[in-house]
Amino acid sequence: MPRKGEHAPLPPIGDPTDPDNLYAFMLRFLEAQRVKNYAARTIENREVYLRYFIEWCEERGLSRPQDITKPILERYQRYLFHYRKKNGEPLSTRSQHTRIVPVRAYFKWLTRENYILYNPASEIDLPRLEKRLPKHVLTQPEAELILNQPDLTTAFGLRDRAILETLYSTGIRRMEVIHINLYDIDGDRGTLMVRQGKGRKDRMVPIGERALNWIIKYRDDIRPELMMPNDDGTLFLTNLGEAFTRNRMTQLVRDYVKSADIGKEGSCHLFRHTMATLMLENGADIRFIQAMLGHANVSTTQIYTQVSIRQLKEIHTATHPAKASRESPLSDTVE
Repeated sequence: MPRKGEHAPLPPIGDPTDPDNLYAFMLRFLEAQRVKNYAARTIENREVYLRYFIEWCEERGLSRPQDITKPILERYQRYLFHYRKKNGEPLSTRSQHTRIVPVRAYFKWLTRENYILYNPASEIDLPRLEKRLPKHVLTQPEAELILNQPDLTTAFGLRDRAILETLYSTGIRRMEVIHINLYDIDGDRGTLMVRQGKGRKDRMVPIGERALNWIIKYRDDIRPELMMPNDDGTLFLTNLGEAFTRNRMTQLVRDYVKSADIGKEGSCHLFRHTMATLMLENGADIRFIQAMLGHANVSTTQIYTQVSIRQLKEIHTATHPAKASRESPLSDTVE
């Protein structure tokens, strides 16, 4: 039986008694990743995508690392390109990229550990990723409308308002809000400590007074009713007194976005995009936004300078020769 929060072991692929097949080496590769302190989420994702690859190989009679050549990996890339999901849609370029990266890391490890003589994936080119802007960003009135959706006459409504306010004020990621502990909130300094964020990095971010007030109200009035005897200090608890799962947190926020009926979709990341965009539009330096979001490279943060359209719109209106103040064609009448 898996412990609470853990997934049941997935079935082996191929011959479970063969210690030298692709699947057996995958298990050793993943263990090596754990020893090197890779994030559990990273290892979990790599296993998922490596299983896709190994199952594809097994269907074609390829069971050993030595069976895999560069032409075979290129064939797998073409398979991903032509693959169609159940709804008939192809895999996005990003999805193809995501599935190939663990395969490259796997064969690099096999070569470095001398399980194979050469790395067939060393010259495999990854698909070029598109530079895409966030699909939706909220305006300030839209954000406030969503924040006002929870029913504040109920315990869970107060909890949910505190969650939404935290996301909006800090722009932290879904897993980062799930992992907030009671001692991570510093009300006197107005800060929130994000522990072991993406890349296993801690960072301290400011949190607004309004969000703090909602958190304190939830913490003092609601959380004691939800906590269990073996409470571990997780701030936001479900009705069972447990930390949220990823999917449950996503669904909670998505439902409030949907109930606001603003014609936009999204969940936790919608507030992340919104926080960054609105702060930039109000004059924040991009380096401060980078620190807030926990981006390792400012180039990742610069996407929000393209979404932040208000200042560009004002300059366009003031300087473009075809100004709205000039006569409109609609004002002309035909005699």
